[in-house]
Amino acid sequence: MSHVVQKYGGSSVASPAHIRAVAERVQRSRARGEGVVVVVSAMGKTTDQLVALAHELNEEPPSREMDQLLATGETVTAPLLAMTLIGMGVDAISLTGPQAGIRASTAHRKARILDIVPER
Repeated sequence: MSHVVQKYGGSSVASPAHIRAVAERVQRSRARGEGVVVVVSAMGKTTDQLVALAHELNEEPPSREMDQLLATGETVTAPLLAMTLIGMGVDAISLTGPQAGIRASTAHRKARILDIVPER
């Protein structure tokens, strides 16, 4: 089985209708026999809203805390897409980077992937 990686930015997953459209694309890939890994961004302008909120509370938010905050956007989108796929009869599971076996550097706001150990 060949594998493909599909990446969807914020505007591609901005609403339930957009998430359904992404799920349909994934479903078509699966129907062709492809294994699919999907990487999603936060929905719509979520990242911009989180950045603005952080700066409203702290003019210079700590990098580590910004990383933690901004990751919440993707952490919302991924399970919503997985739920949609499962509802369509497509096997799916949402994973964070570490859950997927991705090990990154600790350079907050500039992290780089060090290793990937895909066990799932």
